[in-house]
Amino acid sequence: MFKSFSMELGGRTLTVDVGRVAAQANGAAFMHYGDTVVVSTATASAKPRDGVDFFPLSVEYEEKMYSIGKFPGGFKKREGKASDNAVLIDRVIDRPMRPLFPKDFRNDVLLDNLVMSVDPDCSPELTAMLGSAIATSISDIPFDGPCATTQLGMIEGEFIVNPTNDQKLVSDLALTVASTREKVIMIEAGANEIPEDTMIEAIYKCHEVNQEIIKFIDRIVAECGKEKMQYQSFGVDADLVQDLMTKIPSEEMEKAVFTDDKMVRDERIAALTDKLAEEYAEKPEWVAQLPDAMYQYEKKTVRKMILKDRKRPDGRQIDEIRPLAAEVDLLPRVHGSAMFTRGQTQILDVVTLAPLSEVQKLEGLDTNITYKRYLHQYNFPSYSVGETKPSRGPGRREIGHGALAERALVPVLPTEEEFPYAIRAVSETMESNGSTSQASICASCMALMAAGVPIKSMVAGISCGLVTGDTDDDYIVLTDIQGIEDFFGDMDFKVAGTHKGITAIQMDIKIHGLTRPIVEEAIRRTRQARLHIMDDVMAPCISEPRKQLSEYAPKIDMMMIDPKKIGDVVGKQGKVINGIIEETGVKIDINDDGQVSICGTDQEMIDKAKAIIHSIVIDIEPGQVYTGKVVRIMNFGAFVQLAPNKDGMVHISKLSEKRVENVEDVVSIGDEVTVKVIEVDKMGRINLSMKPSDLGTNR
Repeated sequence: MFKSFSMELGGRTLTVDVGRVAAQANGAAFMHYGDTVVVSTATASAKPRDGVDFFPLSVEYEEKMYSIGKFPGGFKKREGKASDNAVLIDRVIDRPMRPLFPKDFRNDVLLDNLVMSVDPDCSPELTAMLGSAIATSISDIPFDGPCATTQLGMIEGEFIVNPTNDQKLVSDLALTVASTREKVIMIEAGANEIPEDTMIEAIYKCHEVNQEIIKFIDRIVAECGKEKMQYQSFGVDADLVQDLMTKIPSEEMEKAVFTDDKMVRDERIAALTDKLAEEYAEKPEWVAQLPDAMYQYEKKTVRKMILKDRKRPDGRQIDEIRPLAAEVDLLPRVHGSAMFTRGQTQILDVVTLAPLSEVQKLEGLDTNITYKRYLHQYNFPSYSVGETKPSRGPGRREIGHGALAERALVPVLPTEEEFPYAIRAVSETMESNGSTSQASICASCMALMAAGVPIKSMVAGISCGLVTGDTDDDYIVLTDIQGIEDFFGDMDFKVAGTHKGITAIQMDIKIHGLTRPIVEEAIRRTRQARLHIMDDVMAPCISEPRKQLSEYAPKIDMMMIDPKKIGDVVGKQGKVINGIIEETGVKIDINDDGQVSICGTDQEMIDKAKAIIHSIVIDIEPGQVYTGKVVRIMNFGAFVQLAPNKDGMVHISKLSEKRVENVEDVVSIGDEVTVKVIEVDKMGRINLSMKPSDLGTNR
């Protein structure tokens, strides 16, 4: 027996079956949204893991290709490593859920979402987000929920709740908002330069819908929810915290923290910790907890300084941005490069251009998205924070930061018709002390302009932080947070945009939600900051896209041909097109609709290839004059190649005004000659003439 619950959501039916599957998980929800089916489970270990000093939450979103009736690609024909899209969905499920678990909980928790059937009009991502919240809420895992999530689109100024696949393709907004009963807890958005006031209205439209979903979840929990488990708390010994505060007075801790140099601060805190470790040598249980205790003391000190004393660790004003610097063309041989520095955060971005054949092909559950033309990748090497960890490839954080920067810049990119290139931007983190993702947006924007990509507007990004007190009205919003303010604060509110409006938002918080005044102030602050960054820092460095590409960048010419002539250009087994490539050194790509892309570094060779293709596809008509090569000689005349696969014959009587006894007396194989088309007969045979009287002034 199982229980089934339903509600209408965005014009479609959401159904949750409890007790139907996965009975051995702590909580399980069999989710149906239209024909989309997701199994969402929440599972916790019976005991905490030894030596873990954090809450070990894992989130998985499993994309199964059978859900859209396809085989997986690759030799094994089996799903493998999670796609970037799956990783991004993992992160968007994690962000609103994590703050609602107890901070002193150390049992492993896994939220797993298995996508088993996909209805294109009913988002599997949204279904999984709701499924994780429901599975956790009805489980015995301690959780201060429920929370709910809504997606919102905007078409011609009208908000669309949980848009269909077709609506998403034409929407100016892709907004995801998670809420608790009272507050917004997570925001993620991509937008076509949406004004700030419109974005705020959209966020709270989602919040309104989320309240209806939470009422629905409450009904499920009331009927199916388990009693929450008792767990072993891993809070720091209060006596230790009290004792170390007497040994290190608040003034001494403030002095250690109060610096704009992250490494100096770390050294000071390490020295204090070593000093205490010596004093507590006879209390090994305290020594083991000392790093956590010092973390709490440092956090308490920083928060007090900001909230009560209005003092930031580096001495800045509440709305002051760290020192900024921008430069371009650092790397001589790449297609475009730029570096953006904000305090101790520094990003060097490199842009590479390539023909459209280099676009990234995607295999996923969204059949409308099969390739990506613009790739933004972000790397975070350990040296950027003074560590020695070897690189093992991009993790979830790196993938998420790259996707955020990509989302911020996509709205200002030229179309394929305007700029027929695939574009790759790579943000290399040179130094990190907070908001590297937003620095990546600024650096990438400048690198794109330096590469000559005709972007429509300049884009910048900035992050705001938050420190809260005991009431909703007791808070401070901080502009441009550095690492320590991120670690010890309550919010990382990232906003990117142009002068016109917002292109991307990502909000992470550590508390149980934000009030509307906080959201509005953060959005207002980020607008002020990004305008300053664009106008006073980026624009003096490079104010608009360059008119010419780098000499090292490929040049691309486009031409359209009749799709029926594609076979003529390609030739049997690719003989014709390969011959053109070999002769000119260019790269040629042809789409099914007849669009031809010719790519190379030598414009003369590009023009030559274009002329050859033009000669192949153009219809041969009487009166046209060509220069061609003699490819065959017979006793009755010579055959001249006008274009690949297009030969015409000059009869011996048409070789000269004079009588010709032997063809070889006038032409030899390999000679380039000028000929005029005299006739194209019913069989398609082309008759030519070399006689000056026929060529006339066109010779």
